[in-house]
Amino acid sequence: MIKGLFERLTGSADQRATDADARLALTALLVRVARADFVYDAAEQAQIDKVIARRYALTPEQTIALREEAEALEATAPDTVRFTRALKDAVPYEERTGVVEALWSVVLADQSRDAHEDALLRMVANLLGVSDRDSHLARQRASGA
Repeated sequence: MIKGLFERLTGSADQRATDADARLALTALLVRVARADFVYDAAEQAQIDKVIARRYALTPEQTIALREEAEALEATAPDTVRFTRALKDAVPYEERTGVVEALWSVVLADQSRDAHEDALLRMVANLLGVSDRDSHLARQRASGA
């Protein structure tokens, strides 16, 4: 299943990424950002659950299942580009700024910012085509500033 998703995300399969693939890609990206500082704690997991439950109207069981599937996918993914490509193709710009805000909310969930998380988020925002200004504004919204 993961191999099939990677093929769809890279365009090497006969079919394009589906909405379910984009959902999984976003959740895996949230996990990747949370793990960027080498600490993946309950606060970050809870924030990921909150983001995906709200965004996709999931039950608690569906939320946990999606996060766990994304954790496994993220652990085997060789790079971040596959996730951002799927999201960039599936999500309009206005909503991609919301994706960046969600990513910042996960980074800030543990009440600390790490240089690894900041660097990854700058790269991800760029890969999503979100401007530095819009990423900065998304971070401010995520922090409640």
